[in-house]
Amino acid sequence: MRTVDVLVVGAGLAGLHTARLLALRGLDVMMVDRRRSLSVGIRTTGIFVRRTLDDFDVPDHLLGPGVRDVLLYPPSRRAPVRLTSDRDEYRVADMAAVYEHARRAAESAGARVHLGVRYVGASMGLVWFAGAEPVAVRFIVGADGARSRVARDLGLDVNRRFLVGAELVHPVASGTTTPAFHCVLDPRIAPGYLGWVIDDGRHAHVGVAGYPHAMRTGIRHLLDAFAADAPGRTPPAGPVERRGGPIPVGGVLRRLACPAGLLVGDAAGAVSPLTAGGLDPCLRMSELAAAVTAGYLRTGDRRMLGRYDGNALRTRFRVRLTLRRVFAGIRSPVAAEAAVTVLRGRAGRALAARIMFGDGSFPDVSPPPADLAIDRPYR
Repeated sequence: MRTVDVLVVGAGLAGLHTARLLALRGLDVMMVDRRRSLSVGIRTTGIFVRRTLDDFDVPDHLLGPGVRDVLLYPPSRRAPVRLTSDRDEYRVADMAAVYEHARRAAESAGARVHLGVRYVGASMGLVWFAGAEPVAVRFIVGADGARSRVARDLGLDVNRRFLVGAELVHPVASGTTTPAFHCVLDPRIAPGYLGWVIDDGRHAHVGVAGYPHAMRTGIRHLLDAFAADAPGRTPPAGPVERRGGPIPVGGVLRRLACPAGLLVGDAAGAVSPLTAGGLDPCLRMSELAAAVTAGYLRTGDRRMLGRYDGNALRTRFRVRLTLRRVFAGIRSPVAAEAAVTVLRGRAGRALAARIMFGDGSFPDVSPPPADLAIDRPYR
């Protein structure tokens, strides 16, 4: 029977980044994902914010042009609030290419990535897969999404508060549009969240997200209705791709780790409660998770796992969780219209700019520099 130090379940950005960091620390890392190709089943819009691009090495050629303008619309779609930054605030990535790049980086570091392998369950240090021999593992990293099976098998917390989102992605004819991020606050199409169009001049992403219990006509119907007259929408210049899935917005889970494993990415609730952005949080928490995992496996000291404590992390999210509850409480078009009116004032615009352009959507949870060292493998 094969034995590995760490099994990573799920080859999303969080899982791939964690696998790479663990392999660089000299661990024997195996990764599995039930998808046969990382270009299918993409659920994220792929919006990278400036702070992420400043702190992490995302290849420039995998990113679209920068977006500096954000327009916030009330339900009437009249007189949007325009916010303009003096620097690029958003860039939309080719996520299929980003995943493939991250896969190659993980494999170059020494991780073994197996696609088309479905995780079935884990118990007593053994992991089972569909149609394959079990593997003995020292530690499991659950990077298997918002409804994590690994979390349940390890007895860790699971996400219970979700938005559900869906979007259409299509290419844009070169030179026909100006890059902009259009956000529509309208509980009739996106109860508790937004409808959006982000157009970087290469691709347009048209999407809606909201609380599933309030989407009485269904997410697909709402998306198609919104896409028909969404602000900033351009006629598709080619094939249209559909994406969608659950978005956990309850904040980082409290119980993230145990002696058998830990959670990263959406499985850990590593999504900004306010903006529902997950790419920046997944990278930041993956670095902490890798440092904690390596330290624990090197020393056997369970106190190391205490550094990956969701209760401590949640204290940094109190304001965002409060604002998420306020956002969820906007249930009528009249209230949404009033909310956008408030944003037209000086204080409102400052708050909106801080949310859309600020550096604090997800707090820095990175380990100290000494814990990030990868030049001293312990095997």
